[in-house]
Parts: sequence; structure tokens; C-alpha cells
Amino acid sequence: MISYRPATLEDQSAILDIYNEAVLNTTATFDTEERTMEKQLLWFHSHRQRHPVMVAEVAGSILGWASMSPWSERSAYDASVEVSVYVHADHRGNGVGTRLLELITLAGKEAGNHTVISRITSGNDVSIHLHEKLGYRIVGTLKEVGFKFGRYLDVVLLQLNY
Repeated sequence: MISYRPATLEDQSAILDIYNEAVLNTTATFDTEERTMEKQLLWFHSHRQRHPVMVAEVAGSILGWASMSPWSERSAYDASVEVSVYVHADHRGNGVGTRLLELITLAGKEAGNHTVISRITSGNDVSIHLHEKLGYRIVGTLKEVGFKFGRYLDVVLLQLNY
């Protein structure tokens, strides 16, 4: 049975492995170089009350993770966050990402956020559909803003207001 819970310091190696696989093999992130453990720990420790991090776990193995991060460092944006969801390659398509997005969205609301923004690479219709099922709406497309795997990529912006 899969459990969903707040991430801990002990989860960071598994979170890092899942993230770095996405860096190397997908356009889910526009990072092009693997993250180091040092940067991973800085990332984790930067998440405060309004910026939860959750994991999906079964039998001690992390299947995926989700987080809310600041949308901008400017103070007027304090109640606006960006959501991220990553699932281990072996567990994609099994509902883990859906449940993580549901739970992190609820956690973001409980933390006092007002707006959640998601940036999804154009063509990732599964992720866009998943967000729309949970009430996120497309608010625009940024054309050719990322360059990865030898091509320029568009980013679809989705937004949910609590």
C-alpha cells in the first residue's frame, strides 16, 4: 500500500535520484545538469511552512515527490507558489502523480497560499490533463523559452486560485 507523507531529510537521496533521472531523460525540468546532493539539501531546507514537500512511499521506497516552491522572491508574490511533481520512471502511469498533485495542492491551501502555478512543457498532454482534472486552468503559453535535447520548447502555464 502506498503512503503519502511530508518529506524528511532521509528522503533527499531518493528525491534527488528521481529528479536527476528527469533532468537526463525528460523535458519535465529545464535543468540540463544533474543536481548535486549539496544543492538538493539547500533546496530542501529552503522549503518553509508555505512550501511543503511530500513523498509517495511503499515498503520504504520513494515512488515520487511533490513540492510547492516560491513563485518569485518578491514579497508581493508571497502567497503565490509553483507546484512540481516527479514520479520514478518505474511508477509513472499508476496514479502516483495524480495523488501527489491532489495532496500537495491541498497542503498548499492549508499552508495559506492563494495561487498555484504550474509550468508544463508543451506536448506533455498527460500532465496538462491531470492538472486540469484538479481545477488548474491554462492561462497561457510561453513560446520557445527553453532549449533542451537540441530543440526549443514551449511552456504551458496553468493556474489554480484557492
